Amino acid sequence: MNNKNQEQSKSQPFIGLSIAKLMRPKHWVKNGFVLAPLLFTGLFSSHEAITKTLIITFLFCIASSAVYVLNDIKDIDNDRKHPKKSQTRPLASGALSVPQAFILLICLYSILIVGYFFFPEATFVLFGYVLLNIGYSFYLKHQPVLDIFTIAIGFVLRVFAGATVLNVPVSAWMFVTTLCLALFLASIKRRQELQDRGTSGREVLGAYSISLVNRFAEMAATGALVFYSLFVVTTRPELAITIPIVLFGIYRYWYIVEMTNAGESPTEALFSDPQLMITIAIWVAASAYIVISGQAPLSI
Repeated sequence: MNNKNQEQSKSQPFIGLSIAKLMRPKHWVKNGFVLAPLLFTGLFSSHEAITKTLIITFLFCIASSAVYVLNDIKDIDNDRKHPKKSQTRPLASGALSVPQAFILLICLYSILIVGYFFFPEATFVLFGYVLLNIGYSFYLKHQPVLDIFTIAIGFVLRVFAGATVLNVPVSAWMFVTTLCLALFLASIKRRQELQDRGTSGREVLGAYSISLVNRFAEMAATGALVFYSLFVVTTRPELAITIPIVLFGIYRYWYIVEMTNAGESPTEALFSDPQLMITIAIWVAASAYIVISGQAPLSI
């Protein structure tokens, strides 16, 4: 009996770690896009605004984890054939069972439903994100170009959720800038998948070439910089000093992609490069200081 208890106590941390890996908390950094409206409106001096934004950001973290869990359940057979995913993903490696994953998925969805009663409008945006990603898991990720735009729209919805919970409008410039930046990241992701594993990594890669997704990435990166600059000039001219910081960030990210092959995961690329993390921190700090000191009208 004692031996059995000892075995159970040893397995519990392993199960807990596997659940955490299945939820991929490292990727929650992508939900930082939800904070953009809080930053650009200057409402980060309001305790209520901060609380609302942090709650909806937390709910997006739960939603994104639910998306990863569902996707891993669906792709378990393919992941078991993958040399890396078969070892690192809990379902493919056997560290967790499919029934355990379904229980976790139900718990995550339950948290999102509870969130609706606190922030119904923002949670509707979040539900849209979940439905979009369900569509991505079962169909859209197999459709060339649509797969890249689906990933990008997920980032746009994060910004809309952050704006909705604060009851502020999202300008056309902010919308297009976010879309272009997300298209850049998604295009780079496909490029690295093609470069690392060819067309065997996922079905849709057979419809792409490296030169094509390179052009996608170049167009999106240029668009992100141009539209961010127009957004600053037309809406927040006091933020003009941040444009070179954004330009450096794009250059640095592309350097990391080319020299270290880290573009398949934007999260890994971010955490692997101190200069990129410092650049983002400087941009956030400079933007926050300029917005709050400028006393500009609330708009994004």
